Amino acid sequence: MNWQPFENLPSRRMSQAALLALGALAASIIVLRAGAGEVKPAGQYKVLAPVTEENLTVFPVVAERTWDTNGFLTLDEGIRSGEVVVTEQGSARGLVRPRPDDGPWPAPRPDVMPVQPQAQVNQLVLENHSDRPLLLLAGEIVTGGRQDRVIGKDRIVPAHGEPIALGVFCVEPHRWTGDSEYFKPMNGLMAQPSVRLRAMASKNQQEVWDEVNRTREQVEVMASAAAAPPPAPTSSLAGTMQSPIVVEKVGAMALPIERTYEKLAHELRSQKAVGAVVAVNGELIWADAFASQTLLEKYWPKLIRSYAAEAIAGGRWHRAGRPVPSVQSAQAFLDDLNANREVVERQPGVYRNAELTGADFTVFVLSSLVPGLTFDVHVAKMKQ
Repeated sequence: MNWQPFENLPSRRMSQAALLALGALAASIIVLRAGAGEVKPAGQYKVLAPVTEENLTVFPVVAERTWDTNGFLTLDEGIRSGEVVVTEQGSARGLVRPRPDDGPWPAPRPDVMPVQPQAQVNQLVLENHSDRPLLLLAGEIVTGGRQDRVIGKDRIVPAHGEPIALGVFCVEPHRWTGDSEYFKPMNGLMAQPSVRLRAMASKNQQEVWDEVNRTREQVEVMASAAAAPPPAPTSSLAGTMQSPIVVEKVGAMALPIERTYEKLAHELRSQKAVGAVVAVNGELIWADAFASQTLLEKYWPKLIRSYAAEAIAGGRWHRAGRPVPSVQSAQAFLDDLNANREVVERQPGVYRNAELTGADFTVFVLSSLVPGLTFDVHVAKMKQ
């Protein structure tokens, strides 16, 4: 995307609180536009014929151009290697950046952690000790601590940076105790689109909890209909999605699509398969597109299971019996970025996250500003 650069903030001496306040103002700029015209992410996407399993339809997406994304680290890779650490707020040493007596100060960083005395529901602490910038996707679930959380937005965390405040939403509303202060990724799963929608677009904790409870209720209905044991009592989204009935159903739906898509992706390697458009019960609801096929392949096992979980337990798309959407309609869904409202959040030299809101959709475009890695990394579109 072609965005106008932000003006640099003036360098002046002020208190840490004032710096953080100024940084918060600088980090987000809201632009309201009427009839703003179409805005397209860099690169052109093409939707191909779909793969369908029961009420889930997945359209592969290919790109005219891809980028080298090997310079990024994923959350799973970072935590597995020990280079990325996620803890409850209050568990990590708070950072107070030293300030010289003379000369300009560094630009304010609204996400650098000040000293905090105790854990908070919607904020964790993340430290990236690796040599690579860390890519985070909204919907990735981290389990542990006092309760499981879901990452609230796409972002990039610089290499060897200070501890940062990581915005999250609780997906386990009735627990606030824990034996370990450290978090790990949810094994092979991420939140389904309906939960990601509430975290990314609504940014509302109660709506996230409502979706978690709705998922739980749908799973209980599904277990009853199948004469299967109901899931063990839990308020955890992770616990619900890892119950035997859900694992069985998600696997039965996801595996055939995953295998077909992998075969198709191999055949389409020269065409640069980078994402998918998703329909549930005949309704187009979601799209993910990445900067490279390599990046898609890293996230694909988690994504396809999140799509399958939406199809069996999301409970939001009730128009059963509708025909599978056409390739043309899926292409139109992906192409329509005619927004009337735009919110841009930017951390200079690291990332820019643009939120585009249209009549019935929201699109998020995460762009890397890391030197040598300046391109759109991830595009997510969701039907409201």
